Amino acid sequence: MSKRDLKKYLSELSKEQLEEQIIELYEKFPAVKVYYNFVFNPKEETLLQESKLKISNEYFPIKASGRKSKPKMRRSVAQKHIKHFILLGVDPFVIADLMLYNIEIAQTFSSENTIKQELFYKSMLNSFEQAVQFAIVNGISEAFKKRIIAIYNETLVQKWKNQAQFNAIIEMIEH
Repeated sequence: MSKRDLKKYLSELSKEQLEEQIIELYEKFPAVKVYYNFVFNPKEETLLQESKLKISNEYFPIKASGRKSKPKMRRSVAQKHIKHFILLGVDPFVIADLMLYNIEIAQTFSSENTIKQELFYKSMLNSFEQAVQFAIVNGISEAFKKRIIAIYNETLVQKWKNQAQFNAIIEMIEH
């Protein structure tokens, strides 16, 4: 069904029929429930803190007993949260903050641990490129420029092999 057909169909429904359909969607599809819960109670700061905690747990895990367990370092966890924020329509500043936090926590981990997996560096480069592009597209790159440059500088300090690619991405915000 096209958007135009949907609009036509909805315009033919009474207010009560529309309400019934929305309630049914709310009850039937968890994504609709999450969306409406966010729309009517957008606790962006709480969502952000919860997401940051889950992302940091990928690198610095703490078991319920208080003991540390092995880090998983999965980029997919952060990507899931970022995608969720975008779908909900969270403020771009909050999304950019989460995107950069993901890289910063990974760099904190790599500053304390030797990482031999090439995939780690490649995925951090992808995350960095996505964050910079997101900031540019949303017109907020100037607000995040210091953090973006700090991330790049940390690749130099840690002597990441792909620092040249990070530099190429930095060029996007400096022009």
